[in-house]
Amino acid sequence: MLSANTLVTGGTGFLGRRLVARLLAEGRQVTVLGRTPAPELEAQGVRFIRASLDDATAVIAACAGVETVFHTAAKVGVWGRYDDFFRTNVLGTRALLDGCRTHGVHRLIYTSTPSVVYNGQPLANANESLPLTTDCPSPYPLTKAIAEREVLAANSTALHTIALRPHLIWGVGDPHLVPRVLARVRAGRLRIVGSGQNRVDLLHVENAVDAHLLADAALRRFNIISENDRGPRRADGRSFFITNGEPVVLWDWINGLLEALGEPPVTKKISLGAAFTLGAVCEAAWKILPIAGEPPMTRFIATELAKDHWFDLSAARRDLGYEPRISMAAGTAELVAWYQNQSRDP
Repeated sequence: MLSANTLVTGGTGFLGRRLVARLLAEGRQVTVLGRTPAPELEAQGVRFIRASLDDATAVIAACAGVETVFHTAAKVGVWGRYDDFFRTNVLGTRALLDGCRTHGVHRLIYTSTPSVVYNGQPLANANESLPLTTDCPSPYPLTKAIAEREVLAANSTALHTIALRPHLIWGVGDPHLVPRVLARVRAGRLRIVGSGQNRVDLLHVENAVDAHLLADAALRRFNIISENDRGPRRADGRSFFITNGEPVVLWDWINGLLEALGEPPVTKKISLGAAFTLGAVCEAAWKILPIAGEPPMTRFIATELAKDHWFDLSAARRDLGYEPRISMAAGTAELVAWYQNQSRDP
């Protein structure tokens, strides 16, 4: 049983909570840094520090006595002021790196995103050789790319770092992906963008947790270097795509899920060109006018909904020992059953 102190930023989020639960099950002493009070976590023995990533003093102090940091917190979204994303995703990560160096943290596992390699093109069986984006119509990938670059550059003999790129995390309790799809369907606002034949990777949340724990284990054995390309290689200072390894036709998967939940399928279409133009118009309007919330379409979302986004897991399999444990079929069945139980509750 491991008793080492572990810090999880964003430990009250969807991925973070599942990760904290698994760490506690391993016998870890867990500290969570987050903005939202979590008395239920404290009741389980978690030390909770209420702070945001832009509070550099609190972030640095939170690293005291810690051996491993899982940095899952971020400002997520497809729309917003660049400075807001930069402050949380870049400056917050820099503060965490400062805390790691100041307090002698040994390992940092950074939760990145595949969108850090956004290039506007279809990504089919893409691997980690793709360059990080410097030109994206959304501040989230841009700032996550900057932070990933700095995390990996910080890898040293004292602090071993790794970046994981989980793609579209979902599962029971998901507050983002599936609820947003359902909300748009029920409002009659969801359209198939492009041909409707694009393939994407998704990732069950428990598989995402597996990958984070495997990354930690890989950093603990950082001195392993293979003599050939068939065995594990050092994982520190590197990034890894993490998915379910089962690319699906996006709109077929969405419509299959909707059918199982008794919702009407998405049948109306809009071309990628029209959606991209609409996204540009919406972005301009949201910049000029005092409109709250996110635009219904952006250039980034238009591209993501229409093009392939699936990834080569070879590196994660070989060097982390990652193998998706919960299949798309099993995860989807579990999710459908959960929603059906929810609808039957009084």
